[in-house]
Amino acid sequence: MRIGVLAERTGVTTKTVRYYESIGLVAEPQRTPSGYREYDDDAVERLRFIRDAQSSGLSLSEIQSVLELKDTGARSCDHTTALLNRHLSEIDDQIARLQVARAELVVLAERARGLDPAACTDPHRCQVIASPG
Repeated sequence: MRIGVLAERTGVTTKTVRYYESIGLVAEPQRTPSGYREYDDDAVERLRFIRDAQSSGLSLSEIQSVLELKDTGARSCDHTTALLNRHLSEIDDQIARLQVARAELVVLAERARGLDPAACTDPHRCQVIASPG
């Protein structure tokens, strides 16, 4: 199949297919006598895997590491699980930081409700953000 058909069947653009080829995620396909790329069903499955892995939060570099294991016939489940667990940990850390930031914003918003806008006289700062006292 040609690149346009491959792209349509996998939900990516032709530009994405070419990029993945350039970085080695997808193997260079055979060429027709007229120079067109000719892909097989393996390319469809590989691109679908790449798309799904990205949707799961894996980077292209991480996906490459999984595919390298698969290409050598090795099992990749433990490696993939470790990658996903690392992402989960990073998300948990980010959620914790966001919860702290949210709590600080709640304090500022509550403080703002008690302020008189007419008392905001500092030409350089808003009294909502300014530290009290």
